[in-house]
Amino acid sequence: MVCFGLLFSITWGAGCATTGTSAGCSDSCGAPVAPTPSAPAAANKNPALKGNYAFTFTGIKGNGTISSISAAVGTFAADGAGNLTSGELDTNGVGTGAALIAQAFTGTYTIDTDNRGVMTWDLPAGAAKFAIAMTANGNARFIEFDASAGSGTIGSGTIERADTNAFSTASITGDYAFGVAGLDNLNNRAAIIGRFASNGTGTLTNAAADFNAYGTPHTLSFSAASYTVQDTKTGRGTMNLAFTFGGAPANLNFVFYMVNAKRLLAMERDTVTTATPLLSGVVVQQQTPSGGFTDASLNGNMVIYLTGLSNCGSGATGVPKAVAGLIAAGGTGTLNLDFDENYCHAPQTVTGFSGTYGVASNGRTTIALGGYALVAYLASANQAFLFVSDSNVLFGLGEPQTDGPFTNGIVKGTYAGSATDPASFGVTVFSGEFTADGAGTTGNISGHEDVGAPSGSVSGEAFNASYSVSSSPTNGRGSMTVSSGTGGNAVFYVISATKLVALSQDDPNPAILVFEQGSTATTPPPAPTVTLSSLTLNPTSVIGGLQSSTATVTLSGPAPAGGAKVALDSSNGAASVPSSATVPAGATSATFTVNTSIVILATSATISATYNNTTRAATLSVLI
Repeated sequence: MVCFGLLFSITWGAGCATTGTSAGCSDSCGAPVAPTPSAPAAANKNPALKGNYAFTFTGIKGNGTISSISAAVGTFAADGAGNLTSGELDTNGVGTGAALIAQAFTGTYTIDTDNRGVMTWDLPAGAAKFAIAMTANGNARFIEFDASAGSGTIGSGTIERADTNAFSTASITGDYAFGVAGLDNLNNRAAIIGRFASNGTGTLTNAAADFNAYGTPHTLSFSAASYTVQDTKTGRGTMNLAFTFGGAPANLNFVFYMVNAKRLLAMERDTVTTATPLLSGVVVQQQTPSGGFTDASLNGNMVIYLTGLSNCGSGATGVPKAVAGLIAAGGTGTLNLDFDENYCHAPQTVTGFSGTYGVASNGRTTIALGGYALVAYLASANQAFLFVSDSNVLFGLGEPQTDGPFTNGIVKGTYAGSATDPASFGVTVFSGEFTADGAGTTGNISGHEDVGAPSGSVSGEAFNASYSVSSSPTNGRGSMTVSSGTGGNAVFYVISATKLVALSQDDPNPAILVFEQGSTATTPPPAPTVTLSSLTLNPTSVIGGLQSSTATVTLSGPAPAGGAKVALDSSNGAASVPSSATVPAGATSATFTVNTSIVILATSATISATYNNTTRAATLSVLI
């Protein structure tokens, strides 16, 4: 019998299989399976989800004999009372009717006191049901929760608080990195990672990308790239990437919904064929160092987590593969990789895998590990999109690990967890809320999960496990033994006290499992919108060519992570300013110098500063 729990799907007993424990499920011999009781009903806590959100979702549709990829991106407003309004989404998939364009929808939701919830979208083809787990920042992880009898959709995604003030073409300015992955209409896997620069007017320049097309890597040569935000109310935009692929011209069209000016949720919207896979992922602001990236930009520990598909011999094709590990780089072109993988139904642990790397100024990074080649694009130091250049098309993320050493005490408190980006219809997904005690040599974690399996959903399943975190030989690597359900073993890697990633060692259809700090407040604070409050000059009158003025830009609140890049301009040549000034993360102001030129007649120059769609100006008198 095969029973699905939070992390595992293992075989025991003889002959029959069951893929769920909810009412109405049965084993493969046709015998009914007793339902697992849900968690006790809890008081409604709908204000935990309130405000404007963008979302992304990837899944696999199945009908018992065939399966195909499905994806969606969109937006909605939650009123805090259980209603979804102003919903809009784009979908894509295989076959007639799979693609929806800017489709309006409404829905309902309920969030209980443990921060688990259920959401329903009313769509043209019928209602879609999802299970939700709220995170500490007011975002959520969610899974589709309505497959049954071997048919439906198995998928997962994220719901992210949106800054509606950023919904414009002009706000997308600066350097960006991106990563997208998916399948074609025959379930062949592909991935693209890259970067570009945006001027805020719809043109993308300095584009570079690498494409793993069904196991064959290519470096793309771009001929054009452009974007536009078509709807400033919903944050919906489109993007076109034109390039040379395999010696012939090609292009891909994407639709995206804005989370804010630094993060876009994107999905490829062309008809899905063997020549055009359905790719989805994210675009994030690239924090390019002054002078560009170098080998020193990869210096320290980076946790990586990737998924792909494998051919396992004996006719077993399209078997999900999952990898999590730790890269330790020295900043000088050498690195060490420790990792765990679930590959062709077998776990494997590898330590001390040494290699080399090289980082180009645009963030493109090549990594050589024995006979394996990886490509990455850095979004910032020790943070990257990456894929392996082989037939598994392993694709995923690298995130900087906080300083160790780590013990069980680092994994403590509440966590929202979910299985991410299922690579086949056989993957069992979950979302849930869990509490870890951080105790001594052996920690304990418990909670409840909502499970989505092809055979049917399970609501409120109890979860209990013990865990241990080690600092040696691999810093932050942990092991977990599950005592609830069918039991099993997992490994995980700590990114920080608020996030870790895990993979099952027993599940024959694995996925990457992500755990983030869970919500503890009934109503999370509104997402802060930082704007430009003022621009001042000191002095306001100078002698041209002999004196300069010091300008100060001040924000309405602390600058976000990565800093606030304020665009600058001068109305004439009597005064000159740099193209931008950056307010450091957590700070509220920054200064810059206004240089002047010799003038024949006294004149005035208007100095302007723009950030987050807000412009402030000040006048400088330039004297003879």
